[in-house]
Amino acid sequence: MKLDYLDQLESEAIHIMREVAGQFERPALLFSGGKDSITLVHLARKAFRPGKFPFPLVHIDTGHNFQEALDFRDHLAESLGERLIVRYVEDTIREKKLKEPTGRNATRNGLQTFTLLDTIEEFEFDACIGGARRDEEKARAKERVFSVRDEFGSWDPKRQRPELWNLYNGKIHKGENVRVFPISNWTELDVWNYIRRENIALPNIYFAHERELIQRDGKLMATEGGIIKPEAGDQIVTRRVRFRTVGDISCTAAVESTADTLDSVITEIQATRISERGETRMDDQMSEAAMEDRKKGGYF
Repeated sequence: MKLDYLDQLESEAIHIMREVAGQFERPALLFSGGKDSITLVHLARKAFRPGKFPFPLVHIDTGHNFQEALDFRDHLAESLGERLIVRYVEDTIREKKLKEPTGRNATRNGLQTFTLLDTIEEFEFDACIGGARRDEEKARAKERVFSVRDEFGSWDPKRQRPELWNLYNGKIHKGENVRVFPISNWTELDVWNYIRRENIALPNIYFAHERELIQRDGKLMATEGGIIKPEAGDQIVTRRVRFRTVGDISCTAAVESTADTLDSVITEIQATRISERGETRMDDQMSEAAMEDRKKGGYF
């Protein structure tokens, strides 16, 4: 039987997840309630049901997440009967006396690294599965499916291992861990086409809706929780928008859109020439190497 391209991507991702289960003793799946991690959970169901997942779901919560994503995260974990571990950046800031960024475009997003590394140490995770894809950003395009990190969580591009014929080498030394990206070869459009084919439920934030926003530097930022404070030059506006990603409120912009169904979202993505992170993620625009610098410091 000839597989179509979504079947091939699905088969590869399931193979990778089963490799993680076979090669590692204490894996985890990073789950934020965003579309990519929701897709990973769906793939895990196909890989391991009717058994339980061989890993918990783990979320590093900055305290600045969209409530729609958090509610969906909790509902999905409960409906699946799978273990959900949540650790909070705010606790890390207090316990480690970290200095929280301040200023016009301040974000806690970079501080997730400290909480993630503490969580890996707490539970002795030797592999963390995530939903990063190569089409998102230049640094992510350089990373392998099995990405070895040292005892400090740091990524060294020179330590990338060959992955010929879908063979993945998960051998690590004590203290090291591996970040694993089963949908690395997928594009944003692939994810949406798969969501449509599999009828996967998503938070409503991904579809067009009316929302109050702060218009700043050409971007539309959410006003929830007073996380972003209006400053000189900002405007409070109401627009019909959707979110292509659901990262931190502090660094994730909305896009104006009328796409309120799966079909219309897919049509919209087919017409765009800007990646989702390139269009909406303020933290990636701090410098040309912003993501790569964060990954070298332990970021996912």
